[in-house]
Amino acid sequence: MPGAGGVERVAGRGGGLPGRDGAGVRGKSRVVRDVSAGGVIVRRGPRGCEVALVGRGEPPRWGLPKGTVEAGETLEHAAVREAQEETGLRVRLLRQLGDIQYWFVLRGVRHHKTVHFFLMEAVGGDIEHHDWENDVAAWFPIDEALAVMAFPNEVEIVRRAREACAPAGSPASDSSAAPGARPG
Repeated sequence: MPGAGGVERVAGRGGGLPGRDGAGVRGKSRVVRDVSAGGVIVRRGPRGCEVALVGRGEPPRWGLPKGTVEAGETLEHAAVREAQEETGLRVRLLRQLGDIQYWFVLRGVRHHKTVHFFLMEAVGGDIEHHDWENDVAAWFPIDEALAVMAFPNEVEIVRRAREACAPAGSPASDSSAAPGARPG
């Protein structure tokens, strides 16, 4: 099995028909295995637990900050780096939330991507300083974030993070994502 970003040859499944196996030729197609990491950044805001999302396009397609793991980089380091770059926030990694996988075709090559997500808390920075990769970054109350997010697999990751943002007064509220506190 290839490493992060490695290439693997697999038997074509589309009978060699263009667009069916990613290569458009009979026989084997190239599959690139991509590995990325990202985060669900939370804070206790004026509207309760909030999550930072990044958006592209008009209207924005909202999603989680994530990006490619660079050579020699750990998943954790890549997740923190990408979250900070894409949102303009300084973050502290709290725990792993899980991963998602999906397929896509780019320039006739099939990609199988795995994205590893981590729960993070915002400890500084400003979303106005997000990088060029996204058109906008914004804070959303967590339930509103779930409603506006474009990708169902990322919605599930945010649902997993929601338990770390228990409402004030609940048993978990003293370990919520307020700066300086560490969610369970």
